[in-house]
Amino acid sequence: MSNVVSIRVQGPVAVLTMDRPPVNSLGYDLRVGIADRLDEANANPAVQAIVLTGTARAFSAGADVTEFGTPKGAKEPNLRVIIGLLENNAKPVIGAIAGQCLGGGLELALGCHFRVAAADAQLGLPEVKIGLLPGAGGTQRLPRLIGLEAALNMIVGGAPVAAAKFAGTKLVDKVIEGDLVAGAIAFAEEVIEKKLPLRRARDLKVVDPQGEAFLQFARNTVAAMGKNFPAPMKCVEAVAASYGKSFEQGVAAEREGFLFLMASPESKALRHAFLAERAAAKIPNLPEGTPLRDIQSVGVIGAGTMGGGITMNFLNAGVPVVLLEMKQEALDKGLATIRRNYENSMKKGKLKPEQVEQRMALITPTLSYDAFENVDLVIEAVFENMDVKKNVFETLDAVCKPGAILASNTSYLNVDTIAGFTKRPADVLGLHFFSPANVMRLLEVVRGAKTAPDVLATSMAIAKKIKKIAVVSGVCDGFIGNRMLARYGAAAAGLINAGALPQQIDGALQGFGMAMGPFRMGDLAGLDIGWATRKRKAAEAGVQMKPIVADKLCEAGRYGQKTGAGWYRYEAGKRDPIPDALTEQLIDEYRAANGITPRRIRDDEVVERCMFALVNEGARILEEGIAARASDIDIVYLNGYGFPLHRGGPMLYADTVGLPNVVRALRRFAAEPGADPSWQPAPLLVRLAEEGKNFN
Repeated sequence: MSNVVSIRVQGPVAVLTMDRPPVNSLGYDLRVGIADRLDEANANPAVQAIVLTGTARAFSAGADVTEFGTPKGAKEPNLRVIIGLLENNAKPVIGAIAGQCLGGGLELALGCHFRVAAADAQLGLPEVKIGLLPGAGGTQRLPRLIGLEAALNMIVGGAPVAAAKFAGTKLVDKVIEGDLVAGAIAFAEEVIEKKLPLRRARDLKVVDPQGEAFLQFARNTVAAMGKNFPAPMKCVEAVAASYGKSFEQGVAAEREGFLFLMASPESKALRHAFLAERAAAKIPNLPEGTPLRDIQSVGVIGAGTMGGGITMNFLNAGVPVVLLEMKQEALDKGLATIRRNYENSMKKGKLKPEQVEQRMALITPTLSYDAFENVDLVIEAVFENMDVKKNVFETLDAVCKPGAILASNTSYLNVDTIAGFTKRPADVLGLHFFSPANVMRLLEVVRGAKTAPDVLATSMAIAKKIKKIAVVSGVCDGFIGNRMLARYGAAAAGLINAGALPQQIDGALQGFGMAMGPFRMGDLAGLDIGWATRKRKAAEAGVQMKPIVADKLCEAGRYGQKTGAGWYRYEAGKRDPIPDALTEQLIDEYRAANGITPRRIRDDEVVERCMFALVNEGARILEEGIAARASDIDIVYLNGYGFPLHRGGPMLYADTVGLPNVVRALRRFAAEPGADPSWQPAPLLVRLAEEGKNFN
């Protein structure tokens, strides 16, 4: 017998309370519990009405996605059966809704005869966001309760809506002020006293004189916007089936669409991303209940593009920031940029004038490290040079109070070396923000060899507070994202050498779904950054740097958009990449100097080489323990590097292609004359392929 649903009887009303932490997801045990308690209430002759409710946090946030595709997920009673039990119950059932009422949770509520809700309860059918449509009658019952257009907008958009917006509709019979359950019991007593007829949503008709015209408009709009995702159009067609068709016919259409989407690679990718994001917060070897350090104020070193963006994250969360620059001019410029960003948001209606001033007031500008003596966390965003970092961290070690967390925003440099510049390496870690830092959701949290557990746990909690998706990385050159990016870039450079041009490679990868090809991205970031990195690595290895085409561009002063030319040229004030004859000339000269005869390269080879280079390096990162799980790598690339969401990340893409096929291609590349040794398949990749396993 399930114990996640309790029952208590108050007069003629039985209250069934769902309590399956954290959000009453509709797993097998909760479904059984509802059925059992409903039977118990029906068997009690004193009970004349039933109230079904959840917790203050959630009526139910929907299906338990961890049960998708498992025996438990298909085990009876399924959600459609439970909804049928409620809808066909002889005694009136009142849904009492607080907190989240989403997806299957709302579908469950739609099966009740009446619904009451707290004004701020959140009602929504967000299945489209994981590539699905409501699969338990939501596309059929909701239009019957709030109308065709409102229901379609809610289902295709996927965003929750406050219950107060539906006051007076058939969806929310009454908004309850004060104690929800007490109000629901009073409503149930009124239903009993007035002998109100039971209202089954399925028995209502969708009436809309402009229905066909609206549906055609919706089809045209969604088709133009849906792009790589089939779910929005399937939602439209399912809702359309509620108009002019019987409930049974509509449910059949909904079921057909749901099963199609469940099997689609796009939905699998979205579900993978959904679960991967949650998994990334679970850190191996971090003891349960690790205490957190109290972060009341933050110091940021550097008011440039990165430091300013980092600062804004904390201001947005209401955390005061001490912002340090070395010169007044740079400090003034940084403050002006932050204010301008906020004022632009104000002009768009995203902020009120007083909110702009409140956030700016949280900044304490300074030209002295002494201002950091009481901050709880310091993040440096200075030049990517180890000597510069050494000076910064030696100074912080001397100035900051004991227990302050010292973080580097380095993109590549060794965090353990940086920690060694202090007498408190346990307090040091990397917090690698992505540019623009106030927009990009990804944060790589780099765990040093001596980083204390509470420092790591606190940093993950802070990431959540400033609304970042945090992924823990070990220490290596470039961490997870940039280390893989180096191999991706090398594969693209190899294609240039072999016969492709930047515009072909960018076009092929953007056709695959990447937000931007590697050469456009290089021009945007600045080619001099990679140039400096290559020189640093060569110096560290004590070898002569072998120049590549990108170095020739840098030697010619072509650093990308900031100089008006890189791989492409750019017209003043514009960001459109224009293929450039000078770039082609430099490429031709490089090939000739290195005895390369260019060949024709197909777009599918471009995609294969670049993607499999990413995957192979990802496998090495996994094997070395730099990333805890393959899905963490996918989260990094989905949120930091423009990897197409409908493909789920590079490691899931490899699973989709088939690891044996990836290994076979890599071996083919590795066997080519003069091939870089990095094309050899990673041992983990080979082992998984041979064992018939996947990364995820």
